[in-house]
Amino acid sequence: MVPFLARNDVRLLLTSGTILFVELLLIRWIPANVRYIGFFSNFLLIASFLGIGLGILLGRRGARFSLVVFPVLLLLVVALIVRAELNIEIASDSELFFGLDDDAANTDYGVLLLVVGLVTAVMATLAMPLGPLLKSMPPLRAYAIDIGGSMAGIAGFTLLSAAGTPPTVWFTIAALLGGLLLLGTRIDAWSAVGVVAMVAAVAGVAVQADRAEIWSPYYRINHYQVADGKTHINVNGIPHQAMHPVDAPKEEFYDQVYRWFPGKTYERVLVVGAGSGSDVALALANGAQHVDAVEIDPAIQQLGIELHPNQPYDDPRVTRIINDGRAYLRTTDQRYDLVIFALPDSLTLVSTTANVRLESFLFTEQAFAAVRDHLTDDGIFMLYNYYREEWLIAKLAAMLEDSFGNPPLVQTYGGVKAALANGPAVAALGGAPPPGDAVDPVPEVGAPEPRPATDDWPFLYLRTGFVADYYLILLGVILAAAVGAVALAARATGTSARRFSPHFFVLGIAFLLLETRSLVSFSLLFGTTWLVNALAFFAILASVLLAIFVNARFPVRRPHLFYVGLFVSLALAFLVPPESLLFEPAWLRYALAAGLAFAPVFFANLVFSFSFRDTRTADMAFASNLLGAMVGGALEYLALITGYQLLLLVVAALYGLAWLFANRFRMLADRELTDEIATDATERRVTPRQQLPPEPA
Repeated sequence: MVPFLARNDVRLLLTSGTILFVELLLIRWIPANVRYIGFFSNFLLIASFLGIGLGILLGRRGARFSLVVFPVLLLLVVALIVRAELNIEIASDSELFFGLDDDAANTDYGVLLLVVGLVTAVMATLAMPLGPLLKSMPPLRAYAIDIGGSMAGIAGFTLLSAAGTPPTVWFTIAALLGGLLLLGTRIDAWSAVGVVAMVAAVAGVAVQADRAEIWSPYYRINHYQVADGKTHINVNGIPHQAMHPVDAPKEEFYDQVYRWFPGKTYERVLVVGAGSGSDVALALANGAQHVDAVEIDPAIQQLGIELHPNQPYDDPRVTRIINDGRAYLRTTDQRYDLVIFALPDSLTLVSTTANVRLESFLFTEQAFAAVRDHLTDDGIFMLYNYYREEWLIAKLAAMLEDSFGNPPLVQTYGGVKAALANGPAVAALGGAPPPGDAVDPVPEVGAPEPRPATDDWPFLYLRTGFVADYYLILLGVILAAAVGAVALAARATGTSARRFSPHFFVLGIAFLLLETRSLVSFSLLFGTTWLVNALAFFAILASVLLAIFVNARFPVRRPHLFYVGLFVSLALAFLVPPESLLFEPAWLRYALAAGLAFAPVFFANLVFSFSFRDTRTADMAFASNLLGAMVGGALEYLALITGYQLLLLVVAALYGLAWLFANRFRMLADRELTDEIATDATERRVTPRQQLPPEPA
């Protein structure tokens, strides 16, 4: 045992940092190896919250062997993912998952439940020391150290991801963190089992690694050449794009705009989703004098720079831009003769707390209006893809007509692929066909009429607002299993149900939903890049630390002002939707957006830290809060029906319920909490609540 590492504050910092690092590692690594689970990464977050909550609960009985069991379970996860080559089958007529084909996956949803169970177990063993550590010091100090460790874990993994490091590095660092935690405990013969298991897990990941594999901030990327000489790119094991030479056979939609308007020149072209460069090369071949190529993933663009046969990115007429397409449209003052959305269909979500994909805010009516504002007087907006469903083609056509005021040009290819165009050049036709190639009618799809995607409901690949039955079934199974697991853990540790805190549980639900809405708002206002997402998370955690400081430095006896501030800030956020803040200058937009998005987060943390300051059972309060966050992760799917703005009403209702649970005059009061609030004021003056000894387990 190393004395410094055995200190409770150091162990708490290391434990919290390791938990967040391993959580992000699993959320990033598993979807990269289990096809299509990336569309369910919210489930992995739910599993993490459940695991941490269970770990804190189980830690009341002791955590002596947790650091031995953790690497053994992690080794089991690695062995299963590496050796079994698991996939998840998805079949839906009203929701699309790009990259899926008929024989791409044939494993049932038991795979997802198995992965969720393993992630829960891994996180539970890692979190078992957390409860005793939280109880070993004043609650606010413990909470501040926990948040500091969490920020360090997030920062470490974010930097590693941004640097393009492979999973072998991630697992090695996780092993080193586990080793530091082990050195802070009593080392015995069993410790060797954990060390061997951790080394085996790292070795298993290293053996699986492909040296040609690239890890961008978004994907695991592989590339290969086929017999026709084209270089193909797979991301997370799913076919994504190919590098087409200009003179080689390719999908019809690539040059559809040039066939519709033969002889027309496009001096300035914007390609959003430029990828490896095929659309850029085609624009140059058709006479473009300047092309702005916007791509969110620097690794995919670098492959195009190195491998595309036409070398479009080396052409002096091309400007390379690494950014989110919507963010670029917001910040540029350029106008274009042709804007192309070049198959920008991502295979990943912006974050694990939202069902927003990287391209979601590109395909909304407001985004199409932004494109319209950047077209010249004779400009054209072009988009094409393997849309696969007639209702999706009809949905896009309706959105284009709403945004531009006239019907678009449409060309379909076998009902699977389609190209659509609109803009001043199309409007000038007055409904007549274009001078070149023919057009097709917009498909008649009948009821239900596709719902247009907006900045508040940015779900292009949903036909209408609904939650698919497979989500509901899986969530139901997971939540039912969670209830059973919590009951068993409580029984195993002899923990009374009275120790469970309804107040902290509801605070967890509400805060997860509030965090989700805040992250979505920042993605809309500043882009869906990994950097924006990381900065938003750090801003949220910084607001937690600020709230802890306020409650510690300026203690108040009643939280009423905090609740008033929370409800006022929620009302302002509801009345001023984020899309109304899409204006320049950027600094003013940032300041107002930050204020509106994070004021509710700050007041919510004031409410939480006030209650946490007064609890005598910090471990159970924290566990209750994390289990509530798990439920909040499930309720986030409400946004698929309501949109994100209406989530604020749900959040407000939940915080109102939390206030009822914390008020001793209400029949719903959280008795464990209000008994403490009712403690004699004299006791407060003599023995500050923060200094009370921890209650025995």
